[in-house]
Amino acid sequence: MSGPGQFVWHDLMTPDVEAAKRFYTDLFGWEIETWKPGEMDYPMIKAGGGYTGGIVRPEQAMPAHWLGYVLVADADAAVARAEKAGGKTYVPPTDIPEVGRFAVVADPQGAVVAPFQPAGDGPEAADPNAPGGFCWHELLTRDVEGAKAFYREVFGWDTAGMDMGPGGTYHLFKEGDTDVAGMMALPEGAGAPPSWLFYVAVANADATTARARSLGATVHDEPRDVPNVGRFAVMVDPTGAAVAILGPSAA
Repeated sequence: MSGPGQFVWHDLMTPDVEAAKRFYTDLFGWEIETWKPGEMDYPMIKAGGGYTGGIVRPEQAMPAHWLGYVLVADADAAVARAEKAGGKTYVPPTDIPEVGRFAVVADPQGAVVAPFQPAGDGPEAADPNAPGGFCWHELLTRDVEGAKAFYREVFGWDTAGMDMGPGGTYHLFKEGDTDVAGMMALPEGAGAPPSWLFYVAVANADATTARARSLGATVHDEPRDVPNVGRFAVMVDPTGAAVAILGPSAA
């Protein structure tokens, strides 16, 4: 079971749910099971031996994106801390019957995240390192020091730097001794806005990238190795949401 301060759920917010289901089930082998809370259908993603997220068509028009949920003891208190630290609330604390209470907030740079207070023990943890599991979470920001302060205030995360040589410093968000996420500074002139990027574990990054392209994805970062980490790529799915993959380093 995941503990407080860790990502426990991932929703794809997209205007085309059916296209997203086709793309991700083909690419990652995800299973989709539809839950019917009330009058709506909520397709849930099953991977790595557990449920790890869902696919949602938002009521309001917005660009497609992935939204990560972080486990907290009190969603209302987390929102209050976020607002005090300069964040903005997009969805105020809201109950989901039999599931829990959540909110959606943006950090001062505009990256969006969802504090989640479960009604019970929380979702059954999937194996994040199994193929198809969400294995890493990464903040792309224009204000590294500001982000450190914001997420420390909201989720209690500590930070540590990791020297990446020519790539500069990679920053780790930590909950105790556990690495829960990473952070990179957006390069000057980068067109992408500050945001969270979610990585899915794959057996072969090159083959998955080729398959994604054949399924209509746009590849933004071709597969490349990160020493002592693995081989990753970044793409935009056919509905417009960015997602990353991470596999073993090339032989």
